[in-house]
Amino acid sequence: MIRKALTTLLLCLLGASVSAQVKEVDPKLLLALKGAVTEADSFADRFDAEVWLMAKSQPLARYIKDPDERMRVLKAIHREATRAELQPEIVLAVIQIESAFDPYAVSRVGAQGMMQVMPFWKNEIGRPEDNLIDMETNLRYGCTILKHYIKKAKGNMPNALAYYNGSYGRHTYSRKVLDAWAERWR
Repeated sequence: MIRKALTTLLLCLLGASVSAQVKEVDPKLLLALKGAVTEADSFADRFDAEVWLMAKSQPLARYIKDPDERMRVLKAIHREATRAELQPEIVLAVIQIESAFDPYAVSRVGAQGMMQVMPFWKNEIGRPEDNLIDMETNLRYGCTILKHYIKKAKGNMPNALAYYNGSYGRHTYSRKVLDAWAERWR
């Protein structure tokens, strides 16, 4: 409880300084996020669900020890990735690199949650009350943003990942994500 309260206070303080740094927001991404936060299932059938969940549970055990929590996280990732028309495995790789599956992660520049979403997005889409530390909310934002950048990069995954990370022009981050995807999540 104390950790959550401290995290919330820190996020409020960081959010004020981060929003001042935002100069221009892509209107297409803004529309995508507005739509994504208001809608929400993902497996074709029970067998597909069981196979996928079991296959991904083992590599995720390194990050999330509790099997029930691991299943909850995997289901949420699959649901939000599928909703955004993303491969859930690439989302797993992004989360591994961004936060190592820590839902309370906060970067030095104020990005929050498992997918390290910048808090200015909440104000940009008119939902300042959204909690980016909440896993489902964070995944909804993060998957929508990633999908937007994949479209913007015309399917070029290294460029899309660099956009997502704010490092366009450099591919160090992209290589890390793509390596994680190939080595652990495919």
